[in-house]
This record gives sequence, C-alpha cells and structure tokens, in this order.
Amino acid sequence: MAEQKTNVMRILEQKKIPYTPHSYPHGDEAVDGVTVAALTGLNPEQVYKTLVTRGASKQLYVFVIPVTGELDLKKAAKAVGEKSIVMIHVSEITPLTGYVRGGCSPIGMKKLYRTCFHAAAAEQASIAVSAGKIGWQVELAPQQLVKLTNGSYANLITEE
Repeated sequence: MAEQKTNVMRILEQKKIPYTPHSYPHGDEAVDGVTVAALTGLNPEQVYKTLVTRGASKQLYVFVIPVTGELDLKKAAKAVGEKSIVMIHVSEITPLTGYVRGGCSPIGMKKLYRTCFHAAAAEQASIAVSAGKIGWQVELAPQQLVKLTNGSYANLITEE
C-alpha cells in the first residue's frame, strides 16, 4: 500500500514531531482496535482509540485510551471536573471532529477539545493513534502527543 499523507501526518511534520506511519488493509467500515493492532503488528497495549464525549456542562471532551480498555465514564468525568459525561452519538462525530468513525484522531480535530490520555500511555515508549483516516495509524512518543493536544493523563479505564 503506497503511503498517503493524511492531515494528521502533515500536522506532525509541520510541528517537526517524529512519527512512524502504519497502514492496514480495510474496507469502508472501521474495524476494532485489537484487529488494527494485529494488522499493523503492534502490541494492542500500544494502540489507542480516540473517544469523544459530552459533559453535563455540554462541553466536549476527548479521551484517548488503549484499544483493549473500556472508558470508565465516572473516572473520565472526574478527570475533567464534570458531574457526568456521555459518549456523543455516532452521527455527531464527523460534524464535531471532521473525522469519520474509526478514523478519529486526537490530532487535528476541527477544534482543540480538552483531551485526556489514559495514564498507562505515559509509561510507553510510543503509542499509535488513528492518522485521521481508516486504514492508517501514526506511532509516536506519548509525551509529544500530550504536548501537541494540550492533553493530560488520568486513570480512565474500567478495572478488569
């Protein structure tokens, strides 16, 4: 598969942030993150998904968690100082972020929403997130990603 440049890749290059692109075969539908990890040869604990939520205040928040984890809505609300949060409806993803379901990246959304990464990301040498298009991931240092998104770290996933 010939490398395509996505807006995410262009932003990373413009900011001089080193990254490794990964592509995987796909159809028009998004596949789950564990499958993406397998197709790209990455450790599933290193592959992160981007989730967009709405707080009780109507503010939007972005949470970036391992594909193997499930967002704990109570922990997420606490992390951003909200009474409660809910996932946005799938139909809202593109109008609010500019991305499609399965290709949502914390980098380059229409607006810079408050972004929070699961704490385990800080312990990884690199993590992979969507490159803004189904079939593409970018792998980079989590510290660079947190800095780029003005993000923070918190414990965000449900315990097994």
